[in-house]
This record gives sequence, C-alpha cells and structure tokens, in this order.
Amino acid sequence: MIPISLPRTALLAALLAIVLFPLIGATFYVQLGAKIMIMAIFALSLDLLVGHTGLVSLGQAAYFGVAAYVLALISPQYEAANLWLTLPAAMAVAAVAALIIGFLVVRTAGVYFIMVTLAFAQMLYSVFHDTKLGGGSDGIYIYVRPELNIAGFKPLDLENPMQFYYFVLILLAVVYAFLNRVLHAPFGRALAGIRLNEQRMRSIGFPVFSYKLGAFVLAGALAGLAGYLAACQFGFVNPDILAWQQSGVVLMMVILGGMGRLHGAVLGAFSYVLLQEVFSAPALLGAYAKHWQLVMGSLIVMIVLVFPHGIGGFLDIVLRRISYRPPSSARTDGT
Repeated sequence: MIPISLPRTALLAALLAIVLFPLIGATFYVQLGAKIMIMAIFALSLDLLVGHTGLVSLGQAAYFGVAAYVLALISPQYEAANLWLTLPAAMAVAAVAALIIGFLVVRTAGVYFIMVTLAFAQMLYSVFHDTKLGGGSDGIYIYVRPELNIAGFKPLDLENPMQFYYFVLILLAVVYAFLNRVLHAPFGRALAGIRLNEQRMRSIGFPVFSYKLGAFVLAGALAGLAGYLAACQFGFVNPDILAWQQSGVVLMMVILGGMGRLHGAVLGAFSYVLLQEVFSAPALLGAYAKHWQLVMGSLIVMIVLVFPHGIGGFLDIVLRRISYRPPSSARTDGT
C-alpha cells in the first residue's frame, strides 16, 4: 500500500540523490550542479516577490549583480578574501540597494512596477558598464575564491569543486527552510493577503507598503547571496549579469516551475539549466544548437499551456492523487 507521506518521501529521495551526486559525477557535472543550485537560490528570491507577494519584477538581476561586484571589488587581487566578511558585505549592499530602490518602486503597481524595476536595473547596469568602477564591458576577474577560516582552521576549501558543491547545497537548503518558515509566519500570511486583495488588507489596517518593502528587501538580499556564489564559482563578473535578460531568465525559471511554490522555483531552475545544456549541445542539434533559445522558448510555451501551474503544480497533483486514500466508509471490503 502506498504511504500517505509519498510527497515527503519523494522530496527526501531527491535530496538524497543530490547529496550523493558528487560521489559519482565527473567534475564538469559537479560544477554544473553547483550552478543549478545557485540559480535555484536566485529563483527562490524572485518567487518570493512574484509568487507570494504579487510583485512582478524585471530588475531582480540588479541585486544579483551588485553582490557579485562587491565581492570582486573588495577581494585582494591575488589573495583569498575572508568569506566571513565578504558574504555579509555583499548581501548587505544588495539589501541596501533593494531598500533604496524598493522605497520608490513599491509605491507603484501593475505594469508601472514592472517598468520601474526594469529602469532601475538598467541604471545600475550602466553604472558598471560605462564607468571604470566595474571594469567596463570587460568586467573584473576574481583570481582566488574566498576563504572560510575559523581561528586558522579551514573547514572548507571552496577551490575544491566537490566542497563548493556541498557549500552551495547547504545554503540552498537553509534559504529554502528559511523562506518556508517566513511564508508560514504572520509576515508570510500578510504577503499572501496582499497578493490576493491588497485593497482589503489596507482597509483592515495592515501597513501594506511596509510588508511589500520588507519582501522586496529580503528578495534583494537573497538574490545577492546567489550573485556572490556565482562570482565565487566563475571567478569573473561583467555588466551582463545585471542586464534585464538575466531577470527575464530567472522569471522564466519561476514560471516554468510554478509560481507561488518554493519547490517550483527549485524545479524551474533545475529544468531550465538542464534544458539549456541539452539544446545548446551540437551533438543534439548540430548547427542549429546556436539557436537553442528558439527551441527553449517554444518548449516553455508548450509546458505553460499544458501545465498552467508549472512543473511543480503538475507534480503536486500527481503525488496527491497517488497518495490519496479514500475514507474507510468509502472503501469496499470483500471479507
């Protein structure tokens, strides 16, 4: 008999597979796995806005990129930076940027909110692209990854692909658990009410502006965490990571996985990056591999039409139906 806790069992099985993957995967795939999990953190940050607060932003890449540049700018050129200092600094700068921008853009709504977030993101893109601060279009290299140092002891070597993979995995799990707790707390319940009926929440006395601004800043800080990890992994940052296309990509991940579902954001990131790797491989599409965006876009449109609640929503329905057990009074017993 199939247990009622099948969804939780499936989640634990997937987590176990992710934990064991580096032990059997080649270095390239371990690095690809780390990249996917970084994008999953990025997608979770945007899902907090889009899926749980009802704020569709096209400027989320701004905080991703700002944090990445913070690491690049404060890291010594040929020495390892201190992770205990650089990580909080990157997230703090991203949060402050989100606070300043959010204080202005949260006052708008609908398409105006979308366009204003896009405008601010493009302004930050221009700052790093058109000035010497961010190295112009050439960007900045990070030659040595940050160092985790505890009283002279180094429990983790981020230069090691496997250890970096597990470091990112731990942070992904922490972000997921943190957001799950936040969304089930009164703050998260208030965000759900704002998403469903903002006017009613305002009429009964909720400080809607403060709640929306709080969600905006939290999303910016988490996007900063993802940007910091991306800079660590690739050892290079350039203005393209702040461009609106980057925000569009992570928005597609959220839509693909299913908005308003934390596991949907993670599934969307995994699905998008893996499909991108498959469609851009010449071994599959040959000379047409350079047009992988066309294939990807067509597939995403088909998935959204067939599964309007995304991959996560479809899996939720399947698992609920499989694990469903009718009441005892509705069962037939031949004995």
